[in-house]
Amino acid sequence: MNLDALLQDIVAKYPGLSDIHFKVGRCPMVRHDGELKETNYGKLTEALTQGMAKLMLPDRLFEHFEKGNACDTSYVLPNICRFRTNIFRQKGTVALILRYIPPGIPSLDELQLPKVLEEISLYERGLVLCTGSAGCGKSTTLASMIEFSNQSEPLHIITIEEPIEFEYVDAKASVNQVEVGTDTPSFARSLRASLREDPDVILIGEMRDEETIDTGLKAAETGHLVFSTLHTTDATKTVNRLVDTFPPHQQQQVRYQVAANLKAVVSQRLVPRADGKGRVPAAEILIVTNIVQAYIIDAERTSAIPDVIAKSKQQYSMQTVDQHLTDLFKEGIITMEVALEAATNPSDFERALNFE
Repeated sequence: MNLDALLQDIVAKYPGLSDIHFKVGRCPMVRHDGELKETNYGKLTEALTQGMAKLMLPDRLFEHFEKGNACDTSYVLPNICRFRTNIFRQKGTVALILRYIPPGIPSLDELQLPKVLEEISLYERGLVLCTGSAGCGKSTTLASMIEFSNQSEPLHIITIEEPIEFEYVDAKASVNQVEVGTDTPSFARSLRASLREDPDVILIGEMRDEETIDTGLKAAETGHLVFSTLHTTDATKTVNRLVDTFPPHQQQQVRYQVAANLKAVVSQRLVPRADGKGRVPAAEILIVTNIVQAYIIDAERTSAIPDVIAKSKQQYSMQTVDQHLTDLFKEGIITMEVALEAATNPSDFERALNFE
């Protein structure tokens, strides 16, 4: 089997795919517009998936995998695309999930995201989080924001990822990309080291644990602009996740720290386009104003953050997901059916649309 030829053929036959699945006993599968579909390439054997793993994994990672560990790596089809790859075992056999990383980085305009994200990309300091469920496009949105900074300002940008996804070419900025497992043993250690490397902007691929969150907050506190992701579905859950990661006796102090350093939260989901050409992000955008800071500090008022967002669209360019869905529907980008299905509160969404 020629792995590169197979991947190249799948990418060509299924434009717009997001993931490729390889599993023993099944034909290769692709995820397209959120749906998993089986291809007709023939069923995979254990020998084939084992061979794929060996081709994709560097020797040190293959040894790690042979000891029973799942592995994350990147795999490149030269001049075509990259894949973020997870290789694991299930029922004693090897399986692989490849996330497609397109060549080039789409602009915020191409993603049809609100203009305020350009302003957020150029903040001087603080913590900016992009959140959402797996596969909602968080990495792409962050890459577009980093690329906007790269094209706009003479900055030093450091990315810490596992593995590296989008590759940046220096424009006005200088971009250094650190891969966990290859260039550094952990997010937290690399993040601590990066503070001695004269950064203006730091991208942390994911805030996974207390140590990484604590160091990220301190990096923002010391005057850096820090971008990262969390698997939370809205701004309120994001604040609570940051706080709840810490022991109870520290949580009130963490609330003050989050209030002082969190600058924006972009929480998104992908919805089908009306023209059938892929999906478009619908985003909740929180800008941390003085009022929002007070709501973060007071645990009893944190749940009211969505009300602040809904009332702050004109003054601060905040928006709820439902407000963005309304805009997308009015512009003809999505259908009413899709908007209602994706809305946080469909009845309130429909009522607000009728009121307008």
